Amino acid sequence: MNIIIIEDEKPAARLLQRKLEKLGYSITTLLHSVEESLVWFQNNPHPDLIFLDIQLSDGLSFEIFENINIKSAVIFTTAYDEYALRAFKLNSIDYLLKPIDEEELATAISKFKNQFQINSISSLDFESIKQMLVNPVSKEYRKRFSVKIGQQLKIIDGAEIECLYSENKGTYIHTFDNRDYLIDSSLEIVETELNPKDFFRISRKFIIPMQSVREIHVYANSRLKISLPTYKADEVIVARERVSDFKEWLG
Repeated sequence: MNIIIIEDEKPAARLLQRKLEKLGYSITTLLHSVEESLVWFQNNPHPDLIFLDIQLSDGLSFEIFENINIKSAVIFTTAYDEYALRAFKLNSIDYLLKPIDEEELATAISKFKNQFQINSISSLDFESIKQMLVNPVSKEYRKRFSVKIGQQLKIIDGAEIECLYSENKGTYIHTFDNRDYLIDSSLEIVETELNPKDFFRISRKFIIPMQSVREIHVYANSRLKISLPTYKADEVIVARERVSDFKEWLG
């Protein structure tokens, strides 16, 4: 099976190449931009399968399909959240969220082998997918939490949250008035419910809102240490693999 990778971040492209080779597939072509891809497709036979990043260094990868009638099947590799990708399912295109899990990668290829007919790519509506990404369906994010205190319920507004953290298999809200409240959701679930523009998961243990970041310090092993207004129970550390995304989130 002939497979190529189109990914503007060369380390990410090589990492995906190694994962595919580990599964027994030989990848000889790595492309990194719309312009480079257009030239390559004009001068080479189209592959069976393309692993395609959405945002390339010189534009959206959809521009490739707007200029060339490509007959290959596509598996998208993307950092877009799953909610914004509903159009991909509607158009029967598979996708992998970064960082790419090896088991999910193997499943995607298996799905391609079992269900995807070569040349069916031309019948897919790339324009509707593009519009979904540019103008995604509005999602209602969680704005408040209700917590039980004795026999009463207390409502905590999102603006009151200094951080959320996990401890001893429990998930807690820490508020700006230096109080902690146990909630009935895991940090993984809460992460999907909060607006990613306002809240960021810096590690397996912490989610913090933009408004609580007071100081940022360089920390050991290429990590960052965050100073919060009142939370002092543990060091609040940005995991090394999240530092780049965290800086981008901060703007």
